[in-house]
Amino acid sequence: MISKPADSQDVHELVLSKEDFEKKEKNKEAIYSGYIRNRKPSDSTHITSDDERFLRNLILEERDKESFTAVVITGVQPDHMQYLKNYFHLWTRQLAHIYHYYIHGPKGNETNAVTKDISPFNNIDIQISMFEKGKVPKIVNLREIKDDMQTLYINTAADSFEFKAHVEGEGIVEGIIRYHPFLYDKETYPDDPCFPSKLNDDDDDEDCFIVEKGARGKRPIFECFWNGRLIPYTTVEDFEWCAPPKKRGLAPIECYNRISGALFTNDKFQVSTNKLTFMDLELKLKDKNTLFTRIFNGQEQRMKIDREFALWLKDCHEKYDKQIKFTVFKGITTRTDLPSKRMQSPWTMYAAIEWDGKTYKTGQLVKTVKTLPIFYGSIEKFFLYGDHDGDIFATGGEVQIALEPQALYAEMKTVPISKLDRTVSDKAVKKYIEDEMARLPDKLSVTWPEGDELLPNETRFAGTPIGALRIEILNKKGEAMQKLPGTSHGGSKKLLVELKVILHSPTGNKEIISHISQHGGKWPYWFKKMENLQKLGNYTLKLQVVLNESNADTYAGRPLPSKTFKFTIIEGKPEKFSVGLLELPFRVGVPFNIPLELQDEFGHATQLTTAMKPILEASGLSLQYGEVTAGTKCIIKGVTAKGCINSCQGKNFNLKVTLPGLKEDTQIFKIRLQPGPPRQLKVKPDSEILKIENGTAFPFQVEVLDESGNITAQPKLIVHCKFLGASNLPVYSVDCSNAGTNILTGPVIHVQNIKKDQLLKARIEILSCKDVPPVEKIIKLLPSSHVARLQILSMDGQKAIQIKHQDEINWVAGDVMHNLIFQMYDEGEREIHITPAMAEKIKVNWTPRINREQLIQGLLPDVKVPTSVKDVRYCLITYLDDHVSLESAFTVRPLPDEPKHIKCKLKGPNTLQMGEELQSEIDIMITDQYGNQVQTVTSACLNSLGVSGPGLDKSNLKITWQESTLTMRVKGIRFKPCLLGSKELCFAWREFSDFLRVNLTAGSPAKLQFVDWPELEKPVAVINGRELQKPLIVQLCDQWGNPSPEPNVKISLIKGNNLKIVPSNQQLKTDENGRANLGVISIHAPRGEHTLQLKALHNKTTLDCPIITLNVLPDPEKPVCLNVKYDKNASFPAGGTFPDFMVSVLSEDDNIIKNINPARISMKMWEAQSSGTRIPVDVTTFSCSKVKDDKEDGFFYFRDKVVPERVGTYSIQFTFAMDKTNMLSSDQIIVEVVPNDPVRLLPDSLPATPAVSNVRTLTSRTLVKDLYLHVMDEYNNRTGIDLVGRIIAKIKSPSEDDTEIPQFQGKVSTIEFPFDRGSAEINLVLAENSPGRDSTEYILVFEPDLPALKKPLEPYCLSFMFYNDFKKQQQMATLTRERDQLSQSIGVYRNWFDTTNQLVTEIKCQVKEAETRETHLKNELRKHQIELPQTNTLQYVDSLIKQKMLDQERVMKQPRRTCTLPNYPKGNQDILGKIAHLAQIEDNEAAKVISWHLASDMDCVVTLTTEAARSIFDETQGRQQVLPLDSIYKKTLPDWNRPLPHLRNGKIFFRPVGNPVFARDLLTFPDNVDHCQTVFGMLLGDTIIIDNLDAANHYRKEVVKITHCPTLLTREGDRIRSNGKFGGLQNKAPPMDKLRGMVFGAPMPKLYSTFSGQIDLLQQYRAAVVKLDNVNKDLDLHLQSLNTPEMQKKKQELAEQEKSLKLIEQKLGMTPSDKVTESLLQPHHMLDMSDTPIPPKRMRRETVKKLYSSEEWISSPTKKQQQQQQQLLQISPSELNGTPRKRKA
Repeated sequence: MISKPADSQDVHELVLSKEDFEKKEKNKEAIYSGYIRNRKPSDSTHITSDDERFLRNLILEERDKESFTAVVITGVQPDHMQYLKNYFHLWTRQLAHIYHYYIHGPKGNETNAVTKDISPFNNIDIQISMFEKGKVPKIVNLREIKDDMQTLYINTAADSFEFKAHVEGEGIVEGIIRYHPFLYDKETYPDDPCFPSKLNDDDDDEDCFIVEKGARGKRPIFECFWNGRLIPYTTVEDFEWCAPPKKRGLAPIECYNRISGALFTNDKFQVSTNKLTFMDLELKLKDKNTLFTRIFNGQEQRMKIDREFALWLKDCHEKYDKQIKFTVFKGITTRTDLPSKRMQSPWTMYAAIEWDGKTYKTGQLVKTVKTLPIFYGSIEKFFLYGDHDGDIFATGGEVQIALEPQALYAEMKTVPISKLDRTVSDKAVKKYIEDEMARLPDKLSVTWPEGDELLPNETRFAGTPIGALRIEILNKKGEAMQKLPGTSHGGSKKLLVELKVILHSPTGNKEIISHISQHGGKWPYWFKKMENLQKLGNYTLKLQVVLNESNADTYAGRPLPSKTFKFTIIEGKPEKFSVGLLELPFRVGVPFNIPLELQDEFGHATQLTTAMKPILEASGLSLQYGEVTAGTKCIIKGVTAKGCINSCQGKNFNLKVTLPGLKEDTQIFKIRLQPGPPRQLKVKPDSEILKIENGTAFPFQVEVLDESGNITAQPKLIVHCKFLGASNLPVYSVDCSNAGTNILTGPVIHVQNIKKDQLLKARIEILSCKDVPPVEKIIKLLPSSHVARLQILSMDGQKAIQIKHQDEINWVAGDVMHNLIFQMYDEGEREIHITPAMAEKIKVNWTPRINREQLIQGLLPDVKVPTSVKDVRYCLITYLDDHVSLESAFTVRPLPDEPKHIKCKLKGPNTLQMGEELQSEIDIMITDQYGNQVQTVTSACLNSLGVSGPGLDKSNLKITWQESTLTMRVKGIRFKPCLLGSKELCFAWREFSDFLRVNLTAGSPAKLQFVDWPELEKPVAVINGRELQKPLIVQLCDQWGNPSPEPNVKISLIKGNNLKIVPSNQQLKTDENGRANLGVISIHAPRGEHTLQLKALHNKTTLDCPIITLNVLPDPEKPVCLNVKYDKNASFPAGGTFPDFMVSVLSEDDNIIKNINPARISMKMWEAQSSGTRIPVDVTTFSCSKVKDDKEDGFFYFRDKVVPERVGTYSIQFTFAMDKTNMLSSDQIIVEVVPNDPVRLLPDSLPATPAVSNVRTLTSRTLVKDLYLHVMDEYNNRTGIDLVGRIIAKIKSPSEDDTEIPQFQGKVSTIEFPFDRGSAEINLVLAENSPGRDSTEYILVFEPDLPALKKPLEPYCLSFMFYNDFKKQQQMATLTRERDQLSQSIGVYRNWFDTTNQLVTEIKCQVKEAETRETHLKNELRKHQIELPQTNTLQYVDSLIKQKMLDQERVMKQPRRTCTLPNYPKGNQDILGKIAHLAQIEDNEAAKVISWHLASDMDCVVTLTTEAARSIFDETQGRQQVLPLDSIYKKTLPDWNRPLPHLRNGKIFFRPVGNPVFARDLLTFPDNVDHCQTVFGMLLGDTIIIDNLDAANHYRKEVVKITHCPTLLTREGDRIRSNGKFGGLQNKAPPMDKLRGMVFGAPMPKLYSTFSGQIDLLQQYRAAVVKLDNVNKDLDLHLQSLNTPEMQKKKQELAEQEKSLKLIEQKLGMTPSDKVTESLLQPHHMLDMSDTPIPPKRMRRETVKKLYSSEEWISSPTKKQQQQQQQLLQISPSELNGTPRKRKA
C-alpha cells in the first residue's frame, strides 16, 4: 500500500504478505502489527528485488501528484491469473457494476437521457490496463462500459419509486425501485450476462405448455450500496410492503417480478473488513420501528408506504406494460386435453385480445407460424391460465382455432398466441379456404333417360307415372364425384343418393317412397320408374346426398347437396256420378237445386265438362231448370215443378236425372211435392155491393190458392179486411195457416154521428204475401136511432159551463161540487128525455146511491173534492143498454190551501256508511193543513231553512231549489267520525219544523282482521311445540276497518301438511258480532317459515284474508341433552379430587342454554353394581361449583369433587332437573378408583390388646397368630402390590430407661418376615422364661423395610401386657377387651358431637353471607330510587316486579320501526343472520337512507365460515346471497375509532355544517358486536351522514383539499358518491314505505333496559330474602336440637364411658390418656378438630362426607341426627372390637 495525503511531505508505504503473517504466527509475534515505511516521493532505493522492479516506474510517477494511493498486489495465484487474462471483459464489467455510482454519480449511467446534465462526479476515473508480453495492452475506462448491470437496470426501467428508511439511531437508507415493463411478447427486465436465465425457444413443440417464470426469476429485489459502492454479498429479498401479496392486489402478481432496486446506506451501518457483506443491514431494516417514507419530487413525504407502492405499481402496469389485453370474459373452464393434471385448471376463457395494436376476436380468420403443419382457421376462444374475472392484461396464453374449411377439417387446435401470424392478410386466408372448399360436393345433375320427366311445380293427373332418374354428384369445378375428398385425418367416405317422395297432407308430411342408390362404378346413380302415385295432394320428390356409413345428410356442419321437385296430383276425368243431399221441402213453383257428385276412375271427386247437359223427367209434372254450375261440386240450379195436387199434405213423384256421355249416366230418386206459395184469394159472397146496418158485423168466406189453383197453407197466413170511408172502423182478420180457407168476420161496424146512408169500402188482403192481389167490396151503411151522446153541465151561479169528456177541473181541496146537470142525444143530435127506465141504466162512480128523481130531472149527485192533491177524483157517468154503451168522464184535481206544515222526504234508503255522504236526497216541501204541497212558494224560501243534527258534518251540505217540484233539496249529509247507529236530523223553516232519522252503519264485509295482532306483515316467531302469544280472534270488517256484524260467515284455516296445529283445524262461523275465536293454538312444525291463511266467503266472494307467516324456531329453552367435558386421560386415586367436569345443557337448536340455576344441575355418583345402568337408591349427590367468571355463561363446573376413598368401579351421571318430575340425564361415566400412595402398615382386622406371660404353655406366650400386615394408603385401601421387602418385628418399652425387654422365641430381640405382593404373614411367640417386668405394658413394633419406596412407611405398633403369672394374665385379658370396646364407643360419640358443631358453624356462615347479600342488593335498589318497607317485604317486591313487568311490556308494545324482511333460520351457530337484522338505528331519517344505500345487501345472510355459507347456497339453489366472514380481508377495514376526515391529528381543518357523523357510528348491534363491526366496516366503510345536500357539497369541497372524501348520505335522502357524483333517481332515496320493510329496525327504548335492570335487581333481592329466611330457620332448628333431652342424655353417656375407661386403664396399670380416640381413629386417618373452631370449608366437607352416607349428605340436619341416634343404638360389641368401618345406611 503506497499513499500520500495532500498535507504530508512523506509517502507512507506498508507491506502485507501471507508469508509475513505465517512467520509472525510461528514466532508468536503480533500477527497484525507491521512496519510503515516513510520515504520521500519518487524514492525507489529500497526496491532491490528483480520481481519488484516494475514498481520503480510507479514510484517515478509520484513526482507529479499532490496526493495519491496505490495498491500493488503480487503473488496472484495461477488460476486467478488465468481468469484475469481470459475473462477481462467480465470482471471489468463487474467492477463497473460495483463502482457504478462512483463513476456516474447518484443518478447512474443514464444513456437514454435526452439532456444529460454535466455531472460533478466526472472527476472520478477508474481505468483498468492489462499488459501482456507480446500483446497490445488492454485498457478500459470503467465509465465507458455500457453493459454493466446497473446501467442495464437504469436504462430498461420505465419509471422509478424512491423512498427513505429511518433506522433506530442515525442510520438512513435511501432506496429506489425501478419498473421494467413487459413489451408485447417479452419481458424487458435485464438478463445478467454472467448468468443468462433464458434461452431462445422459438421452436417449442405446440403441445408443450411452459409456465413462464417471473422476469426477475429468483433474484432478490435490492442490491445494497455502502457510501456509494456495491456490497456484493449482501442483498435484500424484499420488504413486506413491496413483496408479492398473498391475495391479488391492485396490480397483477407478475408486476412484482418486474421490479429491481438498490439501497444506499450511510456510514452508520457496519460492513465486513473486506467490504463484501453488511453486518446487520437487513435485520435493522426489517425491524418494526423502522420508518419508511416516500421521496416525491425530491421531497420526503410521510404516508402509507404499502399503499403508495401498490398504487405506483398499478400505474406502471397500466402505463408501460404492453401486454396482451384479454377482453370479453367468457368464464372459467378445465382443459382435460392437457397431459399434466396440475395444469388442467383453472383456465379463463376470453372472446377477444388486443395485441400489438391489433384486435383478434372470436370468428376471425387466422394463420399460424412455426407449426407443423401450418393451420388455417377461425378463432374459437382464447385461454389464459389462472382464475381471472373480467378484462385483464397478461402475458402468454393460448388460442383455440377451428380449422377451416370446417367441412374438411372438423376439429380444433390449440396453439400459443405467440404463434399467430400477425402479418398475414384476411384475403390470403380466405383464398386458401375457398380453394379447399371447391373440392367438396356442390350440386346434383338429374336427367330422365326413359322420358316421363317430372318438371318443377308440375300438376299431374292421378296415376301418371314418373320416369327413371339418372343422377351425378358434381363439385364446384363441375367434376363428377362418388367419394368425399380425402383428408389427412382419415380415409375418404363414399357418397350415396337417397330418393324420397313425400306427401304433404293436413295431418303432416307422409313419406310415400324411399330408396337409396350407390354409385355402380361403371354406371351412375339410378332410380326406376314410379307408377303408383294415385292420392291427390302436393308432393315433393327429394334427392339427397348422404354419407355411406351414417346416412348423415351433413358433413362437418355443412349440408350435402340435394335437389327437390315439388309437384301436385289432381283428379282425372269424370266416369260416374251420384245425387247429393237435397234441401226439403219441394213446393209447386218454388225453384230447388239438385247437387251431383262426379268421380274419376279412382273414386276422386272431379268436375263436369261444359259439353254435358243434364236431362230431367217426372210423370205428371212439367220440369224446368235454369243453369248447371261446373266445378268440383256440380249443381243443377233453379229446378221448378208444376202440376195438380189434391192435398195440402203433398204428393210423391219419381225424378230421373240423366248425364249423357258417362259410363254410368242415370240416377232416379223420389221427391214429395207440396202446394206452392199463395198466389190468389177467393172471397164469397161474389156480389160487389153489400148492405149493412150501423152497429152490425158481416161474415166473408175466404180461400187461399197457389199458382196452379191448389188450396195452400203456410205459417202466419193471416187474411185481413180493412174498412175504408169512415174513422174508427174495425179491422177483421182470420188465420188460414192450417187449412188455407176460413170465415172472415169481426166486431160490429159503427160510424159515429152518422146522419144519412154512407158508403164504405172493404179491402181483403194477405199482408204477409205481397204477391197475392187484394179483393175489394162496396158496403152501404145505414144510420141508427139509439142514444148516441151524453152531455154534462156545471152551474156557476146562473151560468152553465159544459164539462167535456175527460176534462180536468181544479177545485180547492176538501170542498164540495154542487149543481151538476146531465143530458142525452141520439145520432141525429136530438135530445132524448130521460125516462125512469133510462134512469135505471145511468150509473156514477163517486157515490153508490143516486136520487132517481133528481136524475129524471137531469141533476147528478154532488161531488166531494179529496183533501189530498195527489188524490185526483175521476168522475165517470155511464149509460148502458142493448145497443150502446156511453160514458162521460171528468177529473177533479184538488188545489192546495194556505201553508200550514213542512214535510221532509228521503228519496232512497236511510242508511249511510261511515265517512261517505248519504246517497239519498232529502226533499223538503211546504204543505197546507192536509199535507198538500203549496205551489205558490218560490226559491226565496231557501234562506229560512236550517239543518242540524248530532255529529253532522256541514262542510259539504248543499241546499238547492227544485223549480220542477217546488221543493228544497238537501244533499251532502255526512257525519264526522262517531259511533255507528241511528242519527236524528232536524229541518226548520220559519216556525215549522220536521225530523228525519238516518242509520249510520259500517259497510258490507270486505276483509278479515285479526284482533290485537299488529305487525302481521313480518313472520311471527314461534318456538316449536309452544302456543302462540295470544288467541287468534278475527273480526269481519268493512274496507274502513269498522266491525261488520255479519253472522254465520264460514271461516277456515289453510295450512301446509307439515304444519300441525292444536286444536286441529276446524271450520268456524262468525257470531252475531261478526267475530270468530280460533282460540290459542300451539304450533308443531319443522324449523323454517310456514303460512297460516284464513279463508272466508261472503255472498260467493272471497274476502281479503290475512296471512300469518310463522317462523318456527327450535325451542332454545327445551333441554334435550347434557354435554359433559373432562380430562378423559386422568386417573382417579382414592381420596383425591376428580378433574374438573364442565357440564352444559344443550337445547333443540344445539345451542347451550344459559341462565340456568346451577342448583338444578347435580352430579350423582355410586359404586357400580351388577344391576347394569340402573341407578341404585344410595347415590352420592354433588352440587355445582361457583363459576369463576362470566365468560363461559352456560357452563357449569364441578370442581374439586372428592374421589371415593374405597377402591372400585364407580358410575358418575349428571342430571338436570327440568321440572319437579322430569330429569334429563347425561350418559353414565364409568371410572376406576385406584389406591393412593402407600402411607402405613395395617393388619386385616385390628387385634385385641394381647396379654401374655413367660410360662411354659405356648398359647400364653403367643403374641400374635396369623396376623396379616398390609401396605395401606391414606384411606385404608390395600396398595403396593408390586412392593418387595421385609418386615422387622421388635419389642419396645414405653419408658426408655427400662432395660428389661421381653424376647422372642429363640431368645432373639428382632425377627424378620418376608414382605411380598403388598402383605406379610406374622406369627410371634415370646421366649419361655423371657425377661420382662410383671404387669408392664410393652409395644410390639413392626418396621417395614421396602427399598422401592421413596418415602418410608410408618411402623405398625401393637401394645401388649406382660405378666409373670398365668392367672393374672387371664384376668387382665378380659379387662383389655373391655377397654377396647369403650375406646371404640367414645370415639364414635366424640366424632358425632364435633360434626354437629361444625354444621352449626357452617350455617352461621351462610346466614352471614345471606345478610350481606341482602344488604348489598337493598343498597343497589336505593340507587335506582326503589325504597323497600320494613314489613311485608316479599309481597311488596312481588307487586313491584309485576308492575315493572307491565311497564316493560307497555314500552315493548309501543310502535317502533321494525324490519319485516324474514330472517334466515339460525339452524347453525355459524349463521349470524341477514344484514338487515344485525343492526338497529334509532334515527328514522338515518335509518331510511342507510337502509336504501345498503338495499342490495340487506337480504344477504352473514356466516362465520365459508362452509356455512356454501350450505345455505346449496339449500336455496343459489338464490340466497351469502357473506362468509372468514373471506374478508380485514387489513383494509376502517378503524372504528378513526376521526372524521376534517379532523387530522387532533386538529380541525375547517368548521363543517350539517352535523356530519360516520354512518357506522349510528348503528347499534344487539349481538355479535365484533363480527357486526367487521361486516358493516366493509359495507359502509367511511360513509358519512350529514343533514342536507348543500351541507354535503360544502363538506366534500373542503375535505378533498386535504384527503380523499368518502361517500356522503344526507338525512333528506340524497347521496354523493365517493367519486363526487350526485343527482338522478339512483342517488335519491325513496320514501320509507317504498322500501317495503327492508329497513333497519329501531332499538328498544332506553326505558326498556332500565326496567329490565330494575326487574333483575328485584328478582335477585327476592331470592336473597327467601334464602336468608331459610338459613335462619335452619340455624334455629339446629340450635334447638342441641338442647333436646336426647342430646343431653348422649353427653351424659359419654361422660360415664370416659370415667369407666379411666378406671379400667388404672386396673391394667396403663397410663390413662386423653388422646385415646386418636389411636382408635388412626385407621380412619381422621383429623382432631378440637383445636380448630371453624375448619376450612373443604376440610369440613370432607369430614362430613366421611361421616355420612350419600342419603345423609343431601338430607336435612334433623334427619341426620335421627339417623345417627339410630346408628349409635345399633352398634354391636363385635363391631366395636374390630376395625372401624364406614357404614352405609
